[in-house]
Amino acid sequence: MLLILSLTALYLTRNVPPRLWFPAGGFWCRTRVFAISRPLMRREAVGKQSTYRHYRSQPTHGIGRYKHLLPPEPDPKKKDKLPSKAIKANSEHEYGVLNLQLSGYNMVLVEHYSQYVHNLCNRLSIKVQECYAKPTKTKEVLLMQEHSTKMFLDSVLTVHERVVQVTGLSATMAPILMEVLMMNQPEGVQLLVKEHAEADYQVRFKTRPELESLMASMS
Repeated sequence: MLLILSLTALYLTRNVPPRLWFPAGGFWCRTRVFAISRPLMRREAVGKQSTYRHYRSQPTHGIGRYKHLLPPEPDPKKKDKLPSKAIKANSEHEYGVLNLQLSGYNMVLVEHYSQYVHNLCNRLSIKVQECYAKPTKTKEVLLMQEHSTKMFLDSVLTVHERVVQVTGLSATMAPILMEVLMMNQPEGVQLLVKEHAEADYQVRFKTRPELESLMASMS
């Protein structure tokens, strides 16, 4: 028995798996004893320690986090309705919100005239709140043949419209601005000045009659 123990100790120190005889049920069987080297055990221990994060259980965990302070990001797939802006009311000495609507069949003239109106308001220290284009409209010109009641399509006219929205226009500056704009108004461009309303804001968006009818039927 002492000889067997000494042989096992000798082979374990050399990291060589020995073949030994052990009695089992009245018979002698030969088995192989495997030894684990100490460097390998150390590597496994170091690997386990590196994967385990000790700071997770510390009271200082999460000090550098700031994402919970930021507002939640909106979902890009979800489209909400744009909130309507509050309309400034008129006062005794100045107008609230005015729309300078420019329309015509020539897009180049309408666009250049809208740029001129915008630059003129900036030079006169008139606050321009917004400058945008309305959806393009088309008009059909129908002609009637002689000695007939049938009408045929002669041409299709495209109407382009731009809006320069100003706010806080004083009552003394309004007639001066209108006079300068009418003097420099190009031929074929119409100028219309009106107070801004909620309907003017809703016209800028494309209507979806199918969706509206479906929602009306569901309600």
